[in-house]
Order: sequence, then C-alpha cells, then structure tokens
Amino acid sequence: MALPSISFIGSGNLAWHLAPALDNIGYSVKEVYSRNPKNAKQLTERLYQAEVKATLDFSTSPSEIFIIAVADDAIQPIAQDIILPEDALLVHTSGSQPLSVLGYAATPNIGVFYPLQTFSKTKKIDFKNVPLFIETETEEAEAICIRMARQISNDVKKIGSRERKALHVAAVFASNFANHMLTISKDLLQQNKLSFDLLKPLISETLNKGLAIGPENSQTGPAKRGDFEILDKHVEFLENDESLARMYKLISQHIIDRYDED
Repeated sequence: MALPSISFIGSGNLAWHLAPALDNIGYSVKEVYSRNPKNAKQLTERLYQAEVKATLDFSTSPSEIFIIAVADDAIQPIAQDIILPEDALLVHTSGSQPLSVLGYAATPNIGVFYPLQTFSKTKKIDFKNVPLFIETETEEAEAICIRMARQISNDVKKIGSRERKALHVAAVFASNFANHMLTISKDLLQQNKLSFDLLKPLISETLNKGLAIGPENSQTGPAKRGDFEILDKHVEFLENDESLARMYKLISQHIIDRYDED
C-alpha cells in the first residue's frame, strides 16, 4: 500500500531535514509553501517531485498530510488561513505550542510531530537518532503520526502538551543556552588572542561526564566550592562588559544556592 503524500508549510531548518527524510522513504513530498518562495524553491530541489506552492489554498492538493514547520507565532495564523482537502491530517512541529493552536483548522485530524533536536541546514542529521514526540486529537491521526514517526526514528513516544513544553524549556537550557555560553567563551578567548581549540578537550569532557554520571554530580569550579575570592577576580576581569559580569554573578549565585542545599 502506497504511503500518504505530504505538503510542507515552511522551509526553515527543520523542514530542510525532515522533508527529505520522509521523501526518501516513500512519503512523497508534493508541495512546499513558504513566505519566502526562494527558500521553498531551494527545499524542493532536495526532493524528488515537490513543487513550490504559492498560497495556503490546498483544496485541490494531492497530499493527505500537511506539516507546519514554521516559527511558533506563525502556527495559529496558518491554521486559521489554510484550506485543506477533506479528511486531511494537519500537524505542527513545535515543542512549545499546544495542540489546540490547530483547533482553528477545518479538519478534526490534527496533531503534533515534534522532533527533539537542534537543526542547522549545514549539519547533516540522522533521524534514526532523533526522539520524536506525538500528540493527536483523534485515533486516526495518532495511527498515521506514529506510523510515520517510527519509519524515520528509533525513538517515538506519545506525550501531552504540558510535558512537551517542559521538554522544550529543558532543551533550551541544554542546547540553546549552552551553545550561547560556548559562544561567549569563544569571544573571550578571541579578545585575548587565544584559540577556541584550547577549550575543546574541556568541553568534550564536560559533556561526556555530564551524560555518564549526571550533570548534578559533575559540577566543579569556584562557585561549586564557594571560592568567593576567585569569583570576585573573575567579575573584576569582566568589568568592561557589565551585562556579562551580571550574567557571571547570577549563574554563579545559582550554583552556590544549589550546592549549599546539598
């Protein structure tokens, strides 16, 4: 039996990886809509037979599944404006938006298809190792989403909107904030004519140790041991960047408070 066809609404980092992953296993991607037609065209060039869709009127679309992969604040307006074929399945891919934002769409078959991973167009992703979290309104939508998810990922789970938001907030701390800390570290080194490569063994060991024994068990440093003399010297070093000094003090105090309790 042939797999359903898909249309994508959005052509950003996630769509860049998810659309080919599905296309390559037989979920033929037929259309790509984007506010930026140039980006939609670039994505269709990664697919077998997809075409750029100029509007949100999909009433005559050959697709059965419609995947919204856009910024969070654009999901609800799209759900209000999109015109779908009868019995279409509409899903969004957001970690923080509830299933209910699709309630405005003219279909009972709505769902969430959330991959917990960071995506960049220049970095290849193996979806087999990407956890996929599913939430749906109907049993029919659930069966379709779980089947589709299991064909590209080895880790598929059903989850509610609140738990998914908790996952997303935790992911921001673990990924987005951690990456920003690395960016700050790199900037500090470059300002002092030092190479970021000097930190790579430390970064690797920090991540590996945190995963092996738990981050709460692997914390070290002046804040953990309550070395206020060193903390003050570090803040003094950052005196030319007030916002960075404030951040250093805030995070250090959070660590002190956490391990004082222990």
